Amino acid sequence: MSELKKILFLCTGNSCRSQMAEGIAKKFTCFQAFSAGTKKSELDPYAVKVMSEIKIDISDQFSKTINELEDKDFEYVFTLCSDAEENCPVLFKGKTIHIGFEDPPKLAEDIDDDVKKLNIYRKVRDEILDFILNISNYI
Repeated sequence: MSELKKILFLCTGNSCRSQMAEGIAKKFTCFQAFSAGTKKSELDPYAVKVMSEIKIDISDQFSKTINELEDKDFEYVFTLCSDAEENCPVLFKGKTIHIGFEDPPKLAEDIDDDVKKLNIYRKVRDEILDFILNISNYI
């Protein structure tokens, strides 16, 4: 049996968008999915919450940097923000594809209402979900 192809979702802090993408891809694709950031951060609790709403548990995932990845042999590297696109190292062998998504923590930083914050995260989650369900259009 052949080994599953590996894909990487890369974002700045590996706290939200890339984590959601990894969780969704693990559930809905036949790829081995990973995520990393150009710098290390903390897993965003709002991302964990909105993912649990669609029955995907990312609470055991954790933020990591590109340098912490043992294997850098990915078939595809998806950059999910412009910072990752600009700073994506050339050390990856696979094809790099940029698919930008808005940054939920940045969009929600001045909002005090949790429901409104969660709605921002849900919107981006659903956009990432749609992208991954249609990933064959990008590869």
